[in-house]
Amino acid sequence: MKAALLQTRTPATHAAALAHVLPLVREAAGEGARLILTPEGTNVLQKDRAVLLPQLRPLDEDPVVQGLRDAARELSVWLLVGSALVRREDGKAANRSVLIAPDGRVAATYDKLHMFDVDLPTGERSRESEAYEPGARAVAVQAGEARLGMTVCYDLRFPALYRALALAGAEVMTIPSAFTRPTGEAHWEVLLRARAIETGSFVLGPAQGGRHEDGRVTYGHTIAVGPWGEVLGHLDHDEPGVLLADLDLAAPAKARAAIPALKNAREFELPISLR
Repeated sequence: MKAALLQTRTPATHAAALAHVLPLVREAAGEGARLILTPEGTNVLQKDRAVLLPQLRPLDEDPVVQGLRDAARELSVWLLVGSALVRREDGKAANRSVLIAPDGRVAATYDKLHMFDVDLPTGERSRESEAYEPGARAVAVQAGEARLGMTVCYDLRFPALYRALALAGAEVMTIPSAFTRPTGEAHWEVLLRARAIETGSFVLGPAQGGRHEDGRVTYGHTIAVGPWGEVLGHLDHDEPGVLLADLDLAAPAKARAAIPALKNAREFELPISLR
């Protein structure tokens, strides 16, 4: 399967975001990609939550998602909207990954499980959970010949999730992201390669990159990693673009047979020390 990972610099409005991503989708399809992946926050990026949250719409009313459903149908491709920021049925917001089938239907959705809540030594405070409701289930889904494990950005730091997805049959882990530049430089590639090695899976990381309209700066450096931990392709910059990767779907089984860590794991006890 030929995959295409899109690197975007998503604008702060839905209309501009759709105009930004559609040419990249068409370019990828024109290069023969049958699975196209976009980054986290494909439909809109706005760090001012007072401005962002009133803009959010339910998934079936989001103009970017609907435009990408039309494109998937027209181009006859599997299209993973890495994530769309949407309003849930209960009125809360969700950071939702959306898999669109070649007929334009929504084949699966996954709400980001892990929220980035942190108090930094500098006094800075971030509470993703104050804006978004976390998901409660992992998702492994068939997309043509490939079985995907759907995750989003900060999920990358929780290896138990990827092990569970691999045990559920996922061979391709999707990790659409919007890493900051400091954390991207420090951890992005090494974590992607670690998740691939641990699970014997393809790991696909389409990323946001550059300075956005709202002032944020994202790392870019979209990467595709093979089941042996090898880098299959890498955009060594933060500009919008398309990264193509040929996925040999027999490779995960070969990697897992060579190093059967998924089978060899054992339950264990961890006594609590009072000293």
